[in-house]
Amino acid sequence: MKRGGAVALALLLSAALPAAAAPLRPDQIAFRDLYRELVETDSSAATGSCTLAAERMRDRLRAAGFPADRAEIFTPDGHPRDGGLIARIDGTDADAPAMLLVDHIDVVAARREDWPQDPFTLVERDGYFIARGVIDDKALSAIWIDSLIRMRREGFRPRRTIKVALTCGEESGDAVNGVDWLLQHRRDALSAGFALNEGGYGIADAGGRPIALYLAVGEKHSQTFTIEARNPGGHSSRPRPDNAIYDLADALGAIRRLAFPIRLNPTNQGYFTRMAPIIGGAMGRAMAQVGGGSTDAAAITLLTGDVIYNAMLRTTCVATMVEAGHASNALPQRARATIQCRLFPGEAVDDVEAGLRTAIGNPSINLTREGGKGPVAVPPPLDPAILGPAERLARKHFPGIPVVPNLLTAGTDGRYLSAAGIPTYGVPGIVLDADGNGAHGVNERILVRSVYQGRDYLYDLIRAYAR
Repeated sequence: MKRGGAVALALLLSAALPAAAAPLRPDQIAFRDLYRELVETDSSAATGSCTLAAERMRDRLRAAGFPADRAEIFTPDGHPRDGGLIARIDGTDADAPAMLLVDHIDVVAARREDWPQDPFTLVERDGYFIARGVIDDKALSAIWIDSLIRMRREGFRPRRTIKVALTCGEESGDAVNGVDWLLQHRRDALSAGFALNEGGYGIADAGGRPIALYLAVGEKHSQTFTIEARNPGGHSSRPRPDNAIYDLADALGAIRRLAFPIRLNPTNQGYFTRMAPIIGGAMGRAMAQVGGGSTDAAAITLLTGDVIYNAMLRTTCVATMVEAGHASNALPQRARATIQCRLFPGEAVDDVEAGLRTAIGNPSINLTREGGKGPVAVPPPLDPAILGPAERLARKHFPGIPVVPNLLTAGTDGRYLSAAGIPTYGVPGIVLDADGNGAHGVNERILVRSVYQGRDYLYDLIRAYAR
């Protein structure tokens, strides 16, 4: 073979090989070790301890030079495993409102027999970190602690005080909610002009290419209802027209057909406006119309045909559990269903309950609220002081990828903060796969490069907000 041909072949073969991952920087190596320790500390309500996880993060801060009163553990009375961590770097301007970095360190339970490997051992495979909590939500918690350590080592003096709160109780009703507890017992640890929280993220297309960075600006409120039909029952050999199961089925059908009014606000309008050119086609045109304030019926119909966009535009209620009857040869005496509603910001629970009663139209169906006594999230303003730095730094770390305001259709601990008067935003940075990365499931995972890239973006963002 001639030399030119050999060179060409060598270049062709090298191009076919996967690119070698760049070696980790020293600061990334240190972060990975911190992240590993946090992930490998079981903090599920069933088998773990948030307090232990918080203590290990406190020890990291202490080793970096944080004094005892700048990195401390709190433990709610009677709940020794539901503790958390509060820490801070003092600002130089006592008049500047503090910023709060908050996140939950508890995780959903993970049983060893369900996983192909120990769910609480950090595995790196095929370009992913795999373990319980790698994305929900210990990557962000690790980034908050790592950022404080980096700033101290670099001698960064923020103008505004930077506070951190890692808390328990977001994933399980069995634990005390740490944010709620701090607001009641250590309000000073959370008082801030604004807070950065989970709920924001980057989103990739099916091929793994980042297409947008979602900044969560507000979230929906969760309210559960129970509907129940009762009947004297009897022997199944003598059916009667009034049947508890049939009555419940009629009520469920009415709820299925119930459509709450379309609501537009700066967050969902901003989302549709910025996502329209990315989505393109007929859907993109409909998004542009609604983003501009139009309630054109055809555009609304197209958008509400998508389950995500529908949830961003209105209050939704859906049946999630059903229980009925007591014997196969008996007429049912009771039939019950659980209805989960997610309220659009500003919608009152009383109005939603009234809407359900009207739709059911049967006064014999008993409708009751379940739980839902916590605060309702207050949507923060779409503040240029928040959006501007997020966009500017996205141009540096994610060239060509837009920052998009997003209404979070689920809920976070941010509801406690926003109801207490602290505007709370879910920050982007960590890019998720199109399938959601298995959060709460088996083999929860996140791309390694996404964690490191998100870490760098968020570190710069914290510094920008703190100046």
